[in-house]
Amino acid sequence: MKKKILIILANYYKDIADGLIKSAKNIIPKTNKVDTIKVPGVFEIPVTISRNINKYDAFLALGCVIKGKTPHFDFISQASTNAIMNLSVTSKKPIGNGIITCLNMSQAKARKKKGAEAAKAIISVLSQK
Repeated sequence: MKKKILIILANYYKDIADGLIKSAKNIIPKTNKVDTIKVPGVFEIPVTISRNINKYDAFLALGCVIKGKTPHFDFISQASTNAIMNLSVTSKKPIGNGIITCLNMSQAKARKKKGAEAAKAIISVLSQK
């Protein structure tokens, strides 16, 4: 059965975002309808999902947060993760969390293929009976 999937891509780090979405799209079966919305950063992902929650069967949150010298990294990472989990549970729809959190750009570049893991997770939940 054809499913509608929305990918929300935070493109603050364009190179990393491109790798995340490429790896994710390689996993999602072509029989599904896939749309993409780009947002400036990961903090905008939950509200974008919320605005589209009734239009899609599943969501894929992709982006990257790199730790700086302030606690901003911790706040953004935790708030985004909590909001995504809350949306998934309350809507009863799978939301793959492909937001990578890294200590530096080198780690982020090494994890660009993590979008595939989040895509596998939503495909798995969508196939449950």
